[in-house]
Amino acid sequence: MLKVSGLTKTFGAQKLLDNVSFSINAGEKIGLIGRNGSGKTTLARILLGQEEPEAGKISLPKGYTIGYLEQHIRFTRPTVLEEACLGLPPGQEYDHWRVEKILSGLGFTEADFQRPPSEFSGGFHIRLNLTKTLVSEPDLLLLDEPTNYLDIISIRWLEKYLREWKQEFMLITHDRRFLDRVTTHTMIIHRRCIRKIQGPTDKLYAQIAQEEEVHEKTRLNEAKYQKETELFISRFRAKARLAGMVQSRIKTLEKREKKGQLEKLVELDFNFNALPFPAHQMLETRDFSFRYGDDLPWLIKNLSFTLGSSERIAVIGKNGKGKSTLLKLLAGEISPVQGSFKTHPRLETGFFGQTNILRLNLENTIEEELIATEPNHNRERARSIAGVMLFSGDTALKKINVLSGGEKARVLMAKTLLSPSHLLLLDEPTNHLDMESSASLLEAMQEYPGSIVFVTHDEDFLHTLAEKLIVFDRDRVLVYHGIYQNFLDDIGWEDEETVAQKATPPQSPPPEETAAVVIPVVKKDPRQARQARAKIIQEKSKTCHPLEKRQENLEKMIEKLEAEIGRNTQRQIKASTEGDAATIAEVPQTNRDLQAQVDFLYKDLERAHRELDLAANKFEKKLAEL
Repeated sequence: MLKVSGLTKTFGAQKLLDNVSFSINAGEKIGLIGRNGSGKTTLARILLGQEEPEAGKISLPKGYTIGYLEQHIRFTRPTVLEEACLGLPPGQEYDHWRVEKILSGLGFTEADFQRPPSEFSGGFHIRLNLTKTLVSEPDLLLLDEPTNYLDIISIRWLEKYLREWKQEFMLITHDRRFLDRVTTHTMIIHRRCIRKIQGPTDKLYAQIAQEEEVHEKTRLNEAKYQKETELFISRFRAKARLAGMVQSRIKTLEKREKKGQLEKLVELDFNFNALPFPAHQMLETRDFSFRYGDDLPWLIKNLSFTLGSSERIAVIGKNGKGKSTLLKLLAGEISPVQGSFKTHPRLETGFFGQTNILRLNLENTIEEELIATEPNHNRERARSIAGVMLFSGDTALKKINVLSGGEKARVLMAKTLLSPSHLLLLDEPTNHLDMESSASLLEAMQEYPGSIVFVTHDEDFLHTLAEKLIVFDRDRVLVYHGIYQNFLDDIGWEDEETVAQKATPPQSPPPEETAAVVIPVVKKDPRQARQARAKIIQEKSKTCHPLEKRQENLEKMIEKLEAEIGRNTQRQIKASTEGDAATIAEVPQTNRDLQAQVDFLYKDLERAHRELDLAANKFEKKLAEL
């Protein structure tokens, strides 16, 4: 067990932690959350002994070890496998199968095992360090944003791995869905204090919101009482017969503890500058293909799809397969090698790309960079957006060249917010955002009236937003007409089918004789039956709720498409009376494409109904057997 008492830490003039205390008990899996700059990484460094607090004590059992994901790159062995094996604990130095299993789960191929670490990118260097940390089997595993350098397949693998972890761990991440699926407890740094509860993030956020609402109501009531009491004292102070009562009121006021007004917490407030789009189709690709050189493999081959107005398309797959390249193609920054790419002549695009940060003018201030982006060069509007992105006051006068990577990403997002657009192309927009900011961005993307094509490894965004997918997997690119859960059910990821079969531990030979196992009959008591029933009901809710949500999403998508078909039909009738030949020719083809999508979704809906019925019946049978 790890115990922290009375910890205080300041950073410059800012106090991060104020006399905080908490403990991590055996087997607890802690999710540590808090706003950017609240002190999460600082707390991790204090626990590791890399930073000293101004006050406080950390108590650890004798021999207790903490494993930490190092961001510093320092490799000494000639191959990836040998380097990763350095993490094996004493007595397990030759259990290479354990290392190979983790390396495979984190995206290394068997051929990669024998390559030098220096041949890999920085993201794979972090994965190699993560392998060394996981395989070391510490008493407490401490992971600070481990998903930042992982693709969606590796994140899903890590989720399963952490759910099976036997010891304690503390996980810092902005990915709320990932965190809730692997942790038993949630801990937050909030207003320089630490709160810890058993349960998910939404339970903790709800408790804090309720407590702060009660605090504010109490403060207002106390302020009202104080004002009334002070008025009574000033009015009757001079009256001798009321002197005792006045003194009593004065003493009461002196004893009452005053509740201060809670400090206003600044939040990122996303609101994209959307333009109304004059048509039903924004762009179309036919046999779209691209590679960076004639002697290099194709990143994208024969990709065909259309993008209508108000669509949400997610681009998903492993890192390095071409997702960011596709967004650059759609933004017109590079051109396809083969195939056609047509966009509506009036289409305006807002593009947030991973490499666009390099195009910021380093000599500009934040304000100057945003004024240059604002269509009317309106300084007030630029300042307003700067404030929304947490660059308020004189901070907006900072030069770009002194900003951190996360701050530059916020400047780029501010430019995207300012740019008038019909279509948003967003490449990993949640990088460098905390959990609250990610939630605000998700809400803004839901409310944006135009279309969005986005790259993300955040499955919460995928489940909430995606109506159609462009999938980079199995050495090809495919368009999947359906929501993300359908894709997982119907196709799934190639690596998830094979990783589980790789690097399994050596099996012991079977014994010559196997003793019979006698299972005594134990009479169930009522309390055990109630607990079993509650567990089945909980499992039923966790299984059936996503299926019900999936049905609801499918029904909404079908309604949306059928409404669009109806509007197109009315346009065709109107065009017939007005002699609009172009519209008369266009609408039937558009409606055929839409009807094909509707037919596909109806099949998905039937399958969803069957799956929900089967799941519900299975749990009802279990309950009946009790």
